[in-house]
Amino acid sequence: MQRAIDEAKKAYAMNEVPVGAVLVKDDKLITTAHNLMHATKNPLSHAEYLVLTQGLEILGENHLRGCTLYVTLEPCCMCAGAIELSGITSLYFGAYDLKMGQIDNHHQVLKHTKIQASGGFYENECAALLKNFFKEKRST
Repeated sequence: MQRAIDEAKKAYAMNEVPVGAVLVKDDKLITTAHNLMHATKNPLSHAEYLVLTQGLEILGENHLRGCTLYVTLEPCCMCAGAIELSGITSLYFGAYDLKMGQIDNHHQVLKHTKIQASGGFYENECAALLKNFFKEKRST
């Protein structure tokens, strides 16, 4: 999860919403990513979507079975759908997103899948990055 937090800090430094993601398979780091929506001018460039796409390319597969995804924020509906379709084995996320989160809140998109999903890892650190980012945005 610390690598995902490092990715979130990269996003923060780029004036992107500080969310980072890491994909692991067999205890080996496959790839990392962070939000790039402003840099790419693409609202789909969420950390989760980017890391899944990169993972598929790197592994040369059409599914990510056996992979674990670490992300600093509870995934939104778009990312939860991509996570389900990717076929990852497990998901660990940091901060809960009471407004847009789709794993433990709202629709619980992954509830009826085989994906093991758990939240609250390094929750305070992940949430602090987001709170500080948006606090700065509101003050400018």
